[in-house]
Amino acid sequence: MAVPVTAPAEPVRTVSPRHFVRLKLRVMGNNFRGQGWRIALFVIGVLVGLWFAAGGFLAFAAPGFADEPRYALMVAAFGGGLLVLGWLLLPLVFFGVDETLDPARFALLPIPRRTLVTGLFAAALAGVPVLAVLLAAAGLVVSAALLGGPAAGAVAALGVIAGVLLCVAASRAVTSAFATMLRSRRVRDLAAVLLAVLAALLGPLQIVVLAALRTADWDRLVGAARIVGWTPFGAPWTIGLDVAEGRAWAVPVKLLITALTIGALLVWWSRSLESAMVGAASAAPAKGRRAPSGGAVAQLFPRAVGWARRDRFGALVARECRYWWRDARRRANLITIAVVGIFVPVMVNVGGAGFTADAEGFRATGDPSPVLLSLSMLFVGVLASVTLANQFGFDGSAYAANVVAGVSGRLELRARMTAFSTYVLPMLGVVALVITGVLGRPGWFGVAAGALLAAYGTGLAINGFISVLGAYALPETSNPFAMNTGAGLAKSLLTLLSMVGSAVAAVPMVVAAALLGDVWLWLALPIGAGYGVGAAWLGSYLAGDVLDRRMPELLATVTPRR
Repeated sequence: MAVPVTAPAEPVRTVSPRHFVRLKLRVMGNNFRGQGWRIALFVIGVLVGLWFAAGGFLAFAAPGFADEPRYALMVAAFGGGLLVLGWLLLPLVFFGVDETLDPARFALLPIPRRTLVTGLFAAALAGVPVLAVLLAAAGLVVSAALLGGPAAGAVAALGVIAGVLLCVAASRAVTSAFATMLRSRRVRDLAAVLLAVLAALLGPLQIVVLAALRTADWDRLVGAARIVGWTPFGAPWTIGLDVAEGRAWAVPVKLLITALTIGALLVWWSRSLESAMVGAASAAPAKGRRAPSGGAVAQLFPRAVGWARRDRFGALVARECRYWWRDARRRANLITIAVVGIFVPVMVNVGGAGFTADAEGFRATGDPSPVLLSLSMLFVGVLASVTLANQFGFDGSAYAANVVAGVSGRLELRARMTAFSTYVLPMLGVVALVITGVLGRPGWFGVAAGALLAAYGTGLAINGFISVLGAYALPETSNPFAMNTGAGLAKSLLTLLSMVGSAVAAVPMVVAAALLGDVWLWLALPIGAGYGVGAAWLGSYLAGDVLDRRMPELLATVTPRR
């Protein structure tokens, strides 16, 4: 009787962080295959990153070459702290987070949460931003080695590595937690207010810091740098200088502070990541809700667009209004407009007028200028409109419904502009009221509002073309800050192109403010409104024709690749 022979069981392979890194690199390679423009953007991104890395390296290493340990400490503490803050805020406001490995795709796989977090953390370290920060922070190693010898340089290198780990962990934890918060309708309003308040404090804080630097007591700044060096923001960046100054005992303490902070951030990220994967953020219960009044068609129109006529245009406006209010990505952009629209004009106008510190405290000096006010309002209006530079990317494959329905390009763009303006125009009105109130010049409201409307209208026109010709796909993820590989650079380049073109088109408002004097206080609002409306209408008319010819190509471009 034959004895059955069983094949030996294959050993079970344990998933490790290196598998995630290899997977990310492979996905990146597949995304570049046959996509020349993506390769070009990646190369440009590498060159730009190296450029900034070289500047940062020189800034961090300069105190060592000058043999100035006092300035070396301030550069390490404050510069390192700014690096950490940059990794916290820039993904929220501008660049987004590279989600080449979307965590939601691992939801059904039997991977322990700890393994998933460590693997995604390791994959996040494989990128151009991390390389650029490492090269820039290497200046701290050179500075410490010049001031304290090879031992101080070796310890500084260890601190730089710990600092980069801290930056990546902080960025991932905050963006993941913020994305989860935005998906919860119960807390979105509170989140928007808190984030706006916190970010709005950055402008006045910058004014205070610049004023303090004019009459700075460098001995006090050294003391402040030492304090920052004992916080997670500065601890990893200053340990090399501690060795150079003979305080080797501080090295293990600061490394412990950094390690505990990284661990806490990873735990926080782990919890928000699990919530994002299983969809823990749920909508409010429907019990007790009152049935909406009106017919079936009326129920599709939000209250904000109750004025819209019940036709194809009105339906498109109503749909876009709902998307802007409910989609986490779009809400994040609206929050950015509200935040930047407040603190940038205050910073520019109050800071530009002059701000000094004396024994009685901080006070503004000099007179504000209508030209400076128009310039700051031009920036806000342009920034508000740049959100539409990739408006079709928000839709993704859902844009196919409009293509099948045969919606004309002009109607499409005008409806999208109208829906977006329903939320943005009230914000711009508040910005004009706030800045003229802060300056104590309520009579300048027309100048501020006119410049805002003109810049916003020209921005809508420019971004109409950019959204049709330069669209890119967004990843299918619940994270509103996620970006596909290379999309962060694409977004930054499109944003720069849009802002420059829109600003140039709105420059006549600034020129008029400089040449017409007091007469412009009365003419700015009607001329600015007419200029903006005319530019937006002309932009939708011309870009609509381009959209009619490129609908299939646009749909293929914004559809995410699986």
